[in-house]
Amino acid sequence: MMAIWDQLSPALQNWALLVLLSLPALVIGAVVLRGFAPWPLVRAMIWRFRWTNALFVLLIAISMGIGIGLLAQERGLRRGTAQAADKFDLIIAAPGSELTMMMASVYLQPTNVPLLGGPLFHEIITHDHVDIAAPLAFGDSYQGAPVVGTTAEFARYLSDDQIAGRIFETSQEAIAGAHVPLVLGDQFVPAHGVGDAAEDGVHEAALTVVGRMSATGTPWDKSILVPVESVWETHGLANGHRYEDGDRIGPPFDPEYFPGTPAIIVRAKALWANYALRSEFTRAGESMAFFPGAVLTRLYGVLGDMRQAMSALALVTQGLVAASVLTGLLLLVGRFQRQMALLRALGAPNRFIFAFIWSYAAFLMVIGAVLGLMVGQGATIILSRILTARTDILIEAPLAWPEFHFVAGFVTLASLLALGPAAILTRKPIVTALRS
Repeated sequence: MMAIWDQLSPALQNWALLVLLSLPALVIGAVVLRGFAPWPLVRAMIWRFRWTNALFVLLIAISMGIGIGLLAQERGLRRGTAQAADKFDLIIAAPGSELTMMMASVYLQPTNVPLLGGPLFHEIITHDHVDIAAPLAFGDSYQGAPVVGTTAEFARYLSDDQIAGRIFETSQEAIAGAHVPLVLGDQFVPAHGVGDAAEDGVHEAALTVVGRMSATGTPWDKSILVPVESVWETHGLANGHRYEDGDRIGPPFDPEYFPGTPAIIVRAKALWANYALRSEFTRAGESMAFFPGAVLTRLYGVLGDMRQAMSALALVTQGLVAASVLTGLLLLVGRFQRQMALLRALGAPNRFIFAFIWSYAAFLMVIGAVLGLMVGQGATIILSRILTARTDILIEAPLAWPEFHFVAGFVTLASLLALGPAAILTRKPIVTALRS
């Protein structure tokens, strides 16, 4: 059976799962309603208690919408973080935590890490299999935007060469990210440090914005790229070149005048070469090389477990909401149990009363579930915007198959729970119901 399932396309698997989750509800409805048409009575009941019914439907829709929104964000966050790391094939750094270095290099989270020296960088950039090797230098910021030192080649690669204006050509020029509040021609003085630790007035040299990157949907949209020489010189270090070279920027760097870099971003000439480079530059006590995608995969494994827990928790929550609503419906239906008893006394079979009560309860919960999809769509849009603003990672989480599966599972659960009030009210003796 599993072999057949694995041979199906993803679309067929999703459709099959949707049908399997919905099938119990359809079977229950077919059995309960067989031979009866209680819909006129259901419509009358809905209209008679329309405001109470609307409140029940709204409660279900809101709870469903919040659950759907939260589940969709996990998928959107996974997609957004993967997109942010797409340009970072291989990172070489000093031995330590791969996660810490990935957060610093890819997502620009401030951290203190050891530096790699000039001889190692020279060995990397001159390697036959290396297409791009770019040092990164951190430590400064401007109005919360991190100032990152790198090379012109990496700036073009990061932005797909979509830069308004031009690339920097001297150590006094900079390129602003798409969301940085600077325009071409603006001058600024970086603060020393990032975030709450930033100190103004420490540096004096002003930088001029000569280019702006197009939006990438990554934290680099709120960064300012400068020549790596600018960061080194600002902190009183050598700039990677001999004095007689003048104010030149970019590689080749002289290993003797290379102050160090916390991370080197490497792009290989061929896909297979990435693995060879990772093996070659993973050296005990000297350097580590890792794929950000592999680190994200491990994180996604944790997120996957969290998603399963969240899905189970959301389904249990929806079950509790449905049970609460059914309890309210039981009390509501109890208000006209005399009418139901009178119908039974006039010859209406218990199965008809059972079908009516089940149809009434199931209808309200199905409508609430459908409206919950709409509320969920709105919730995902709001949550995506909040997370995008907080993380600087473009997060988009449109509704997908998992959310429809979740709703189908809830509808089946609701159809099962609706059997309870129907069974309770039809088992009550007619005489007792007429006297109540």
